[in-house]
Amino acid sequence: MKVTNQESLLVRLDEWLRRRIRMVIWKQWKKSKTKFTNLQKLGIDKGKAWEWSNTRKGYWHTAHSPILHRSLTTENLRKAGYLFFFDYHKTVIKRSVA
Repeated sequence: MKVTNQESLLVRLDEWLRRRIRMVIWKQWKKSKTKFTNLQKLGIDKGKAWEWSNTRKGYWHTAHSPILHRSLTTENLRKAGYLFFFDYHKTVIKRSVA
């Protein structure tokens, strides 16, 4: 399947949107203890969860970290009810072809 310019734009937009959502979630957790607890609930081992929950890096930087990519996966975000442009685009294309 050939990817069009519009589709590549939607993919990039979705990447930015997921990073922004991760940033907002990280910011909502506020305290280091809450971050630590939630990272552990999402499957991050104790040492890494402690290390990242106490980071001094900014929210935007942390949102792009490997830890948040492993814990707040795209699939987890979909299960939480977040919609993404490319997913919607694929459903519309399928409907128009069928």
